[in-house]
Amino acid sequence: MMSILIPLELLIVIPDLYETEEISDPICYIKLFTPDSNWTWYVIEFSKEDSKTCFGYVQGFESELGYFSLDELELLRGSLGLPVERDLSFKPTLLSKIKSVQ
Repeated sequence: MMSILIPLELLIVIPDLYETEEISDPICYIKLFTPDSNWTWYVIEFSKEDSKTCFGYVQGFESELGYFSLDELELLRGSLGLPVERDLSFKPTLLSKIKSVQ
């Protein structure tokens, strides 16, 4: 299934799951967010096998590294009913830089 949130030309650039686990400061390639709440997902890795599982940095109630599903994010709505969006101006950024902005 094709992702609505991330176009194919970006998906093919993102490392596959577990490819960056030995890298101490990986690159966040994509920023997804809810425009009407305080959740943000930074994609570090993407499953080439199932085309929906991502690993990255999630900012919500807590900030942590973890796995999340593009399918679930595409169905998610914020408090005003707005869908998750991709930040079109976001450039690939080191995780340490994103964490330092908090």
